[in-house]
Amino acid sequence: MFGEITVLSIVVIIGVLLVSMSVHEAMHAYTGLKLGDDTAAEEGRISLNPLKHIDPFMTVLLPAITLILFQAPILAAKPVPFNPDRVKYEEFGAAMIAAAGPISNLVLAVLGVVITRLLSPEGLLEYILLVFISLNVSLFVFNLIPIPPLDGSRVLYAFAPEPVQRVMAQLEPFGLFIIFGLVLYGGLGRIILDLNQTVLRFIM
Repeated sequence: MFGEITVLSIVVIIGVLLVSMSVHEAMHAYTGLKLGDDTAAEEGRISLNPLKHIDPFMTVLLPAITLILFQAPILAAKPVPFNPDRVKYEEFGAAMIAAAGPISNLVLAVLGVVITRLLSPEGLLEYILLVFISLNVSLFVFNLIPIPPLDGSRVLYAFAPEPVQRVMAQLEPFGLFIIFGLVLYGGLGRIILDLNQTVLRFIM
């Protein structure tokens, strides 16, 4: 997706990732605040400072490994906390908070496409915009996977029957290991890349 991995490409990918991830997490926190829960706001998560949102495993180790294996990073940030007792609309409010992050990345990707069409950039700027679009699509797709603790699981939880909710709650403590295993050994990485390409073709 990003071509040959060079020092320049790594710098661009990291820079774009930090910006896109920060917007994603800040939108979670902002949506929670608007729905009546200030838990994330009190922890300073309505912020574009990437240091507020970095998770050592999901934000650093996983994308480094998948960048080497698949030439595309698969990643997520530190989960944004929320208090379900404070959120309006109960489970559906929690789903809205969860969906706000991936939707913000899709909006950023579309914005990148619009800027590309308007400016017809060349050289480094064209490459940065391509990475910007591709990475935000990756964040959108990956975070909508319905495996706890990813955002897609929160959305699914709101609409799932109670037995499924119980299973999801039991899986959550092990979710990161399940995701990591599926990416490396279960073919999930290839599925994600195929979905990324489908979304990219649609918006471009």
